[in-house]
Order: sequence, then C-alpha cells, then structure tokens
Amino acid sequence: PQKTKIKLLKQLVLNVKELIEHNIYHVDLSNKGIPGVHKGNVLISMEGETTEEIYEKVCKMIDLPYGMTFEQVYNALCDREKVLSTAVGNGIALPHARAPIVKDEEDQRIVLVYLKKPINMNAPDERDVFCMFILLTKNPQVHLKVLSSLAGLFRSVRFRKVLEEKADEATLAAIIRELN
Repeated sequence: PQKTKIKLLKQLVLNVKELIEHNIYHVDLSNKGIPGVHKGNVLISMEGETTEEIYEKVCKMIDLPYGMTFEQVYNALCDREKVLSTAVGNGIALPHARAPIVKDEEDQRIVLVYLKKPINMNAPDERDVFCMFILLTKNPQVHLKVLSSLAGLFRSVRFRKVLEEKADEATLAAIIRELN
C-alpha cells in the first residue's frame, strides 16, 4: 500500500510539473495567486488528533456556500481520505473531495489550516502534517490548476518556511505574489 501511494504521488507530481512547464494555465495573482479561487480562510492552531476531528472542526468553522451543509463537506473530505492519504510531504496535506461538491465558481475556496500539533497522515516522506490546504472546487480542471499552483509554491524552501512559521493571510499573499 505505501509503495502504491508513493507511485501515485510521484505521478501526480509529474502531471503537475507538466502542467507548469507547458503553461497550460495562467495564475491569477489578483486573488492571492491561486487560479479560480476567490474565497478562503486561514485557521491557526486547529486542535485534533485525527483527520476526522480536524475536518469536523474546520467544517463547523468555515463559511460554507449557500445550500451546502457541514455534513456534505465533512463526509466528502473523510471519504476521500479513506481512499488515499492527501498528505503530500514536507508536513503539508491537500484534503479535497473525490468529486466536485461546489456548484458555483464564486463559491470555490481554499482553507489553510495550521495544526496546533502535527499529525501522522502517512505522508510519502513520513513527516507529520502541520498544515492543510483544504480545497473545495467546482470541477476537475480548476482542481488541477489549484494543485499545479500549490505544487509550484511547495517547491520553494522559502514558502515552506513561511508555512512552518504559521504566516497570516497577508504574509502568505505577499510571498505568493513574489514567487509567481
């Protein structure tokens, strides 16, 4: 199972790298540098021992799109995590639903969650996760664009250091603009 996870993650990285190298999308820096996503939150010192506990707290705290329930988002995140860990390494995870759950483009969002205490999510590098970028997107194309943009940022040692320091939204926006 661990070798399969590593193989899948390597393939994802190659796919994201290919998207970046071929400039298949343009990063929109007017909204914190993440394409297609105009809303989000930064949550600091989130407590929880498991992904389920963390997802439950996050889903209760964030502003969900009209008509979307806590249970829908919580179940979608937990169901996806059961299939394969969303931890990508370097203490970072990218929780998301298996299928799009947001109906309108303007309701897409990223929620950055800094954990109070890192948790084991079976990351390929075996490092405990200290931050999560929870993605709620409308379709697979936007999802891939967001992943591609984030993958580019994660390659930067400077960006990862800012994450480890639990930077606020303004600091993150500034460094994203600099790196893009």
